[in-house]
Amino acid sequence: MPFFARFERENWKTMSNTEGLEAAADAIGKAGDLALACHVGPDGDALGSMLGLGIAAQNAGKTVRASFGSPFVMPPNLGFLPSDLLVPPGDFPAAPDLMVVLDAGSPDRLGELAANASKAATVVVLDHHITNEGFGTISVVDATAAATGELVFDLLGLLDWPITPDVANCLHTALVTDTGRFLYSNTTQRTLQIAAVLVGAGASPTQIGSHVYERSPFGYLKVAAAALSRAELDVDARFVSTIVTQADLTAAGIDWGDIDNLIDTLRLAEEADVATLAKVQADGRVRVSMRSRGDTDVGSLAAAMGGGGHRLASGFTAEGDAAVVIRQIREAIEEYR
Repeated sequence: MPFFARFERENWKTMSNTEGLEAAADAIGKAGDLALACHVGPDGDALGSMLGLGIAAQNAGKTVRASFGSPFVMPPNLGFLPSDLLVPPGDFPAAPDLMVVLDAGSPDRLGELAANASKAATVVVLDHHITNEGFGTISVVDATAAATGELVFDLLGLLDWPITPDVANCLHTALVTDTGRFLYSNTTQRTLQIAAVLVGAGASPTQIGSHVYERSPFGYLKVAAAALSRAELDVDARFVSTIVTQADLTAAGIDWGDIDNLIDTLRLAEEADVATLAKVQADGRVRVSMRSRGDTDVGSLAAAMGGGGHRLASGFTAEGDAAVVIRQIREAIEEYR
């Protein structure tokens, strides 16, 4: 038997924490209709995991509808992923028999679809956020997984559902984005082995890398220039931060999804352990993205502020002045240390 097939079909049991995974596979395998949801403002792991599972389920003869909470806009850098299964939140089943929630650390991360989850007969949760305290009827949370895509990979092995090229591309996108192109410390031998299986099944690293990391509208350069010109470095706190506003985006003719990679530019400052990007929305709310080089657990900081995420990458939404929010983060970092 070829290595890829042997690894995919036999060795999944040796990999991640599989508690609850068999129950999840049993529930999904028996269902005729699947309602899939991921967190609002989906990233590559959320969308890749959801669409990868959805395509595999559809190939297995299931009826599948997938969605995420408002704003219901496909991130531009993920537009290459197959999206035929996606439906607006308003067309999502109001009370699904089986709802699968992917990459959401808490019900509120589902936006308006949290109401649908509360009315579902069975809710299966697949997640890898350490801040997830467990919700749903069947909860599979593995903080050792680099991405929720790893759990979907395991699930497909249990279900014995083939990994087609489209499924492989979706799951590889999940791994690539949540590991920062396999550069973050959450990248394990297992992560790279799964990535190898997915490439062998038809995933295209070139296509994924090009769309996710190497394409932006010209307006992105204008917004990046404005945001970086405002960047401030607190050497003592090892903290770099900046603010970007809706007015910046409007002037450049782009949307929020077009600046997803801006936080990665900000975090290049070698003097800083924590980088923070405060995004002031049209309604005045401040959406915050944080990254850490490793000395600070920004996942815990975000959780304390009503958000969540990982040790090295997290976020939350706040009310009030963006400068005040940034000051609060800096003070929290000083207390943390």
